[in-house]
Amino acid sequence: MASVESPRLLGRSGLDVSPVALGCWPIAGVSTLGTNAVDSIATIQACFDVGINLLDTAHVYGPCGESESLIGQAIEGRRDEVVIATKGGVHYEGNVMVNDARPETLRAECEESLRRLRTDRVELYYLHSPDGTTLIEDSAGAICDLIESGKVRAAGASNCRLEQLQTFHEVCPLSAVQLPYNMLQRGIEKQTIPWCQSQGIAVVVYWVLMKGLLAGKLPRDHRFEQGDSRQEYPMFQGEEWHKNQDLLDELREIAAAGRMSVAQLVTAWTIARPGVTVALCGAKRPYQITESAAALQVNLTDEQLAAVEIALAARGAAVTNRHFE
Repeated sequence: MASVESPRLLGRSGLDVSPVALGCWPIAGVSTLGTNAVDSIATIQACFDVGINLLDTAHVYGPCGESESLIGQAIEGRRDEVVIATKGGVHYEGNVMVNDARPETLRAECEESLRRLRTDRVELYYLHSPDGTTLIEDSAGAICDLIESGKVRAAGASNCRLEQLQTFHEVCPLSAVQLPYNMLQRGIEKQTIPWCQSQGIAVVVYWVLMKGLLAGKLPRDHRFEQGDSRQEYPMFQGEEWHKNQDLLDELREIAAAGRMSVAQLVTAWTIARPGVTVALCGAKRPYQITESAAALQVNLTDEQLAAVEIALAARGAAVTNRHFE
């Protein structure tokens, strides 16, 4: 039996966090359709009622910081009840996202994030992504400075290769690492998760439901609306799409037998994986995060876990556009 521990320690930060967290990219409305401020604020506030205390956002979640601003509104009067994680090092210039991990940029973006969030500190601040030019140790040093100033409690790094994480950690001890991981993207099981375990670093994973694919609600004949960016990903195209639908047929049977939804099965499987601390689940409506949070109450049996592994083995390796080990 795989048991769900709640809450969990976020690395060396001393913070307890829910194993399921709200990923706040969808409410920015950049690549998701049908977002609005009323529903987005209600989604954030629904977390208080379903056992989620970690909100994950970034400076670049929205051309004008829409995600952070909505969080600031939603948690007014309840700031101490949530753990806020945000990121710096990527921002908009016009309509284009630009990577800039220089120390001066990280400091400036952190200040702007604090203003948007209507707070004087964030619990976790990530380097959102290396920029390919700035030395990773310089970016790490800037985040250390933010910790010393009291504006940040703990350091994180996102979208980094293992050697970059190791260099960062030598300069500024990491509390959390954030990378893509789901049933179809398991590359970080090879090296990164074992290293994080050895260092006492939390692993926070995104794309748990692979942009809704692994929620099991998109039929085989689904047609994406114009502007829906998911159709650009290999997993939503051609033979990969059909292989994934075959997998979902198997997952539906496992979920139905366990009286849960596919999304709950997938999320529960994720937070039961060795070394995974938190699963980020995106949502733009309250019912979506409520469904994901129900995975906190699921204890998958050994038989259910074995059935999932058999289904994944039959599916075979997936084609992805973002790979980390």
